[in-house]
Amino acid sequence: MGILDKFRLDGEVAVVTGAGKGIGRAIAIGLAEAGADVAVASRTQSDLDAVAQEIRALGRRALPIATDATNFDALQNLADQTVKELGKVSIWVNNAGGIPDGQPRYLTRTSEEHFDAQISLNLKAVWMGSNIAVQSMAQEGGAIINISSRSAFGPQVKNGPYGASKAAVNSLTSTLSVEAAPNVRVNAVAPGPIPTENFDDCMGTDTDEKRTQLLKHIGIPMGRYGDPEDIAAAVVYMASPASSWVTGQCLYVTGGR
Repeated sequence: MGILDKFRLDGEVAVVTGAGKGIGRAIAIGLAEAGADVAVASRTQSDLDAVAQEIRALGRRALPIATDATNFDALQNLADQTVKELGKVSIWVNNAGGIPDGQPRYLTRTSEEHFDAQISLNLKAVWMGSNIAVQSMAQEGGAIINISSRSAFGPQVKNGPYGASKAAVNSLTSTLSVEAAPNVRVNAVAPGPIPTENFDDCMGTDTDEKRTQLLKHIGIPMGRYGDPEDIAAAVVYMASPASSWVTGQCLYVTGGR
């Protein structure tokens, strides 16, 4: 097998949560371009149907399933339907996440209700999805990729609950990689600033001028925001035989910041 062949995913079946838009959509398309069939999940069926159409145009099978990633039964149904329709689950990407109401908060100004919602979306959903994935991969093995964040590292002024939830994802990834080895590899990918719809909503960067101002303030060494495809490429690597001796790691894709 040549080195580029190690990045192929022919014959694999992937599940991607939060796949309707933004980074999740790019991940699903990237996995399909590498050869995988893909089950795509998010809350909005119309978004999923559009992504599924793009995947099928690449010659791969697609399964769009509306799913609440914070509900165990919904995630179990996602896994069961994927096995039923596509034959197995060999790649699982826990991408669904964000800030539930789009409002960043200081730790000291966060209600218990808002904190619980943040942990449910960014951590509990990953824990549930990962455990379901491990069970689904028990026979043939596979790879789990959790989408973390640059915010997991260091203090996060005015975004403490989000940063804490993503730091916990990194810890979960490290521990689960030991529990699931050697049959299942578990890694994380941590994006830096990427101006998706959710990012713009949270940061108030709804114009090019505001995005440019924020970019100057952040000071990214590479001099640009990330693209969703930057994250998709990292996920393809973590899902593929190219990373067959990599587990328990978090790859920061942040432009150097």
